Amino acid sequence: MGIREDMPLLARHEGVWEGMYRYYNPAGEKVDEHRSLLLCRILEGEEHDYHQTNHYIWEDGRRDVRDFPAAYRGKRVWWDNELIKGWAAEEPLDEHKRTVVLYWQRQGDPELYLYEMIQIADDGQTRCRTWHWIRKGQLETRTAIEEQLVTRDWRGYEQKMTEEAR
Repeated sequence: MGIREDMPLLARHEGVWEGMYRYYNPAGEKVDEHRSLLLCRILEGEEHDYHQTNHYIWEDGRRDVRDFPAAYRGKRVWWDNELIKGWAAEEPLDEHKRTVVLYWQRQGDPELYLYEMIQIADDGQTRCRTWHWIRKGQLETRTAIEEQLVTRDWRGYEQKMTEEAR
């Protein structure tokens, strides 16, 4: 079986998502905020079964783009690139089928790891994500993300972005 059949909840996340990332220190004070545009692609049969591209946009004009190609095996999506190493899996105890859990470490910083929970709305139009950044067993940062689905047609959206960039 493939990623769509084995991970139907993750397949519901395929598409283009627009949102806001907010970062908080352990005292609950906001330390950063930026907008985001994420392209979540399922590419069964290609070099990478899953590929996510994150576009980050700050109010002061700064921008950052990060690519996260991943492999699928054993009912998990696996990342191992220059930035992170980790996995994503559907939470089998969630009888509502809304929760995906991720774990990853920053490459080159073995003392820092992160757990993420993603909850998608029943209608698939919104989702929220929470990250807990942990260093040496202590909370370092929390990230709260709220997103709305722009389109499931990531191919068409990506083509439009490429044409506009020319």
